[in-house]
Amino acid sequence: MSERWIVDAMNVIGARPDGWWRDRAGAMRALVERLTANHHVTGRRYTVVAEGGSVPDDLARHAGAGVHAVVAGRRGPDAADDRIVGLVRDSDEPQRLVVVTSDRELAARVEGLGARTVGAGTFRAEIG
Repeated sequence: MSERWIVDAMNVIGARPDGWWRDRAGAMRALVERLTANHHVTGRRYTVVAEGGSVPDDLARHAGAGVHAVVAGRRGPDAADDRIVGLVRDSDEPQRLVVVTSDRELAARVEGLGARTVGAGTFRAEIG
């Protein structure tokens, strides 16, 4: 089985100051569309984890093959981070997970569970 990439959505979106804050829903759609296109090139499978309230209602329509969107189970500080840690902790093979984030605390938490990490800025530059 190949790696699964877990993407800290707002961390990746916020890695580039391109005005995303004026249209959070649009930024989320654009991220999912870029990940879908990247899946077709690389074969990577992505789970995008978003904070409650930042996911547009029509996000599923924008997600394509290889991309799954997950909303944090609650709102508030660290909600998406806690959901990401839960995904890693619940995995039978955390060593096959790559978490995309520049949040040092989150990176330490998931690395402690066996996942690898990639910085959000590096990843954002890779996917466009």
